[in-house]
Amino acid sequence: MESNSRRKHEHLHINLTKNVQFESVRTGLENYRFVHQALPEINASKINLSTVLFGKRLRAPLVLSPMTGGIKQAQRINRNLAQAAQTLGIAMGVGSQRTAIESPRVANTFRVRNVAPDILLFANLGAVQLNYGYSHDECKRAVDMMEADALILHLNPLQEALQPEGQTDFSRLLNKIERVCKKLTVPVVVKEVGWGISEPVAKKLFEAGVSGIDVAGAGGTSWGEVERHRSRNDNRNNIAKSFASWGIPTAESIQMTRRGAPELPLIASGGIRTGIDVAKAIALGADVTGIAGPLLKAADDSAEAVISSVSEIIEVLRITMFCIGAANLPELKSSPFLEKVK
Repeated sequence: MESNSRRKHEHLHINLTKNVQFESVRTGLENYRFVHQALPEINASKINLSTVLFGKRLRAPLVLSPMTGGIKQAQRINRNLAQAAQTLGIAMGVGSQRTAIESPRVANTFRVRNVAPDILLFANLGAVQLNYGYSHDECKRAVDMMEADALILHLNPLQEALQPEGQTDFSRLLNKIERVCKKLTVPVVVKEVGWGISEPVAKKLFEAGVSGIDVAGAGGTSWGEVERHRSRNDNRNNIAKSFASWGIPTAESIQMTRRGAPELPLIASGGIRTGIDVAKAIALGADVTGIAGPLLKAADDSAEAVISSVSEIIEVLRITMFCIGAANLPELKSSPFLEKVK
């Protein structure tokens, strides 16, 4: 099995069968609560959850965040996610397409347009690949392969450092990201993979011309734990353990990124689990939220299982907004009723 495919198999298997959540880092969302409004003065049946992101309307502020691709099992998972996104009117991204760029025969494991013709769809490549021979051309191939509306360039320095086969030359990467933003005809979103975006990085990305940022903060799936489970020796295992508490909690990263890039669309992911989490993230400054880990097993089962899980999240979001008198997302975003727990 090719090394990239083997890694994909291992990542998917570990995420489906092992506990890979942060052990000692939480999202920080638990440090906030909404003040209940017994007189909300709105009609719950008329609450509007819709928003526009990169020119496409979403019926709820949710993105099914990148999970997998490049192997046979991933094809079914991605199609189930896409069918759910199409049914619910939300957005979706796929896992890193590097395997398909290097082995075009696996491109079908990423292609979902035929089952989700209307959704906001994100292609995905590792930004570090721009230092290993990739350019605007490979980015365009990833977008065209998917008939995608936008491209995610993900940042994962810690994950790469923990991988025996990791690619760790992140030098002068910002300039290359800037060149891709200028040349590509679709929006470019930069995303962390679970350790968060800081204010200085957000500012640099804004100045480089990215179209949006996904903070992917700490507190959800830990790719350090995933790499630890892949480890074949005690030294690598211990090195991964050393970073068990590393990262910027999601709630803090949302606020840091909003300060660093106040005008950019902001996606909040990293440990988002419930509709109340979604509401808190938006009230803290996000525009939409991304969810991955909690939906992977459902997606491995069926599109219906994903629809059921996400519908529950959406309904909890709606009730949360009702109980604070927020009739739409702008009112939620500016809500005076989110307070920090003392």
